[in-house]
Amino acid sequence: MTMQNPTLPILTYCLLRRTAVEQATGWSRSTIYRYISDGLFTKPVEIGGTRVAWPANEVDALNKARISGKSTDQIKQLVIELEAARVSA
Repeated sequence: MTMQNPTLPILTYCLLRRTAVEQATGWSRSTIYRYISDGLFTKPVEIGGTRVAWPANEVDALNKARISGKSTDQIKQLVIELEAARVSA
């Protein structure tokens, strides 16, 4: 039997709950929400009741932008583009 690669690609429409976002970014809850207020991270989507989650592709795109050294202004623009793309999806 062949072992499959344990690292799976992030699915476009996969939703991550806050604890998964904390793990993916290395940030605390308060940092995530401060970055949202500052326009440096996308707002969560409501998934029912009081529960929220983030599209995995957005978290991935923002992590890649930070890793590649994008400026604060470039990340803010990316947040705007990612949230706008939700509407057209």
